Amino acid sequence: MAQKGNQLDREKFSCSICLDLLKDPVTIPCGHSYCMNCIKSFWDAEEEKKIHSCPQCRQTFRPRPVLLKSTMLADLVEELKKTGLQAAPADHCYAGPEDVACDVCTGRKLKALKSCLVCLASYCEKHLQPHYNVAPLKKHKLVEPSEKLQENICSRHDEVMKMFCRTDQQSICYLCSVDEHKGHDTVSAAAERTERQRELWVSRQNIQQRIQDREKDVKVLQQEVEAINGSADKAVEDSEKIFTELIRLMEKRRSDVKRQLRSQQDTEVSRVKELQEKLEQEITELKRKDAELKQLSLTEDHTQFLHNYPSLSALSESTDSSSINIRPLRYFEDVTAAVSEVRVKLQDVLRETWTNVSVTVTEVDVLLSEPEPKTRADFLKYSREITLDPNTAHIRLLLSEGNRKATLMRKNLSYSNHPDRFTYYSQVLSRESLTGRCYWEVEWRRAGVFVAVAYKNISREGSSDECGFGYNDKSWLLHCEKNSYIFWYNNVQTPVSGPWSSRVGVYLDHSAGILSFYSISETMTLLHRVQTTFTQPLYAGLCLYSLFGDSAEFCKLK
Repeated sequence: MAQKGNQLDREKFSCSICLDLLKDPVTIPCGHSYCMNCIKSFWDAEEEKKIHSCPQCRQTFRPRPVLLKSTMLADLVEELKKTGLQAAPADHCYAGPEDVACDVCTGRKLKALKSCLVCLASYCEKHLQPHYNVAPLKKHKLVEPSEKLQENICSRHDEVMKMFCRTDQQSICYLCSVDEHKGHDTVSAAAERTERQRELWVSRQNIQQRIQDREKDVKVLQQEVEAINGSADKAVEDSEKIFTELIRLMEKRRSDVKRQLRSQQDTEVSRVKELQEKLEQEITELKRKDAELKQLSLTEDHTQFLHNYPSLSALSESTDSSSINIRPLRYFEDVTAAVSEVRVKLQDVLRETWTNVSVTVTEVDVLLSEPEPKTRADFLKYSREITLDPNTAHIRLLLSEGNRKATLMRKNLSYSNHPDRFTYYSQVLSRESLTGRCYWEVEWRRAGVFVAVAYKNISREGSSDECGFGYNDKSWLLHCEKNSYIFWYNNVQTPVSGPWSSRVGVYLDHSAGILSFYSISETMTLLHRVQTTFTQPLYAGLCLYSLFGDSAEFCKLK
């Protein structure tokens, strides 16, 4: 009865909002009591409604009641505290759906503080006290609260599973060890735990070692990030300087042209005005002379006429009209044409080189984030549109299809002289430089073709090996015919076996030093693979050598 009365007292003197003993108790008009701060906070939340209610009976008040501390109730709570009255457990002390509940509590259960592996029960703080005070219970194994205690009970014998069967790799009870597990390799759960603990220790050692290794890798990568940022910042700074110099040079050239134009303009205008003044003076003199002659012609006295005639001054020499040879109205238009020609050449240079700059930037690859391609779909991710450079084409190679196709002609073509042109070998190089990962395909017809890559500084003039694809250390070449393939590098030939196809795929991973040739049909077959170190950007090349009319074309893959 005393316990029931004590529970009643706890409930009677607890605030229904915070569930704790009343602090600075106040009684509102409906008769219910609360902590002053609790009811204030509750009504503050209702302030917008302008109506204030009791949290228990929901009676409403308007205006908001004035709160005064209930001195008598406060004194009573203090007196009861001295007699051992404690607040009722707050809601957060009770077990929720995700908590382990005390197995001893009746009614609303409290959260378990510990679970006992011997008793196979969980206890709240109050019911756990015997395990701390009673000598036999002190030997029990206490663990963090667990809902899986029943998993320690053998479902067949209803005994605690203190054994472990290594044969079947499962926990068992003692009766299992002499029954269905008889003759098996069985040990105590503690012994197996010790063994597994050693294995766990080894695993932890390995994990910790891997953590250290990964931390070192992270440090290296952090240093790499700093290096990348430093390199990029320097490249931006250097590029800004270079472009600033180019802009400054262009500004200077613009200023020079403007100055020269204005100077020549002044010179020409001065010459024209000088001649104009001379002509105007001559006109004035002629008009004066004409007036004298007119006056003389009107003299009626013949003697006077003859007397005055010799006194008329002779005409000065007339300006030669041939000196006023006005040119066609072009004047300085030729200068505009010359400047336009410079602009076109600069645009061509920028167009040709900008692709290389852009590709070089985008193909900076510190880490090999993607594996080497395996399927044709993988290769096509790196496909490049390649065009041939007319300035490099031999005079018997006709370029067509937007400079993607080369055809061997019988007669020489009317190409202008250019230092990049191959003069002996019927070869041509691409306009685009190749770095990073690139893939392209060549379709060839009739007798055969040389499919090559080369450095830009390969020799062009003459018939020496330094000029021919595959005959030097500046070019790599696959010789394709209908019945065979041969790979050439530095004048060394290597026979290559593989299925014949009129289409050849070429894959380049410049930074990894990989160059691969593939036969392309319904399947993709590797013909030859080169692993080396490329020291310069590469250019795709073609060589046609056998029959007039032979052709090869870079295929459109996108």
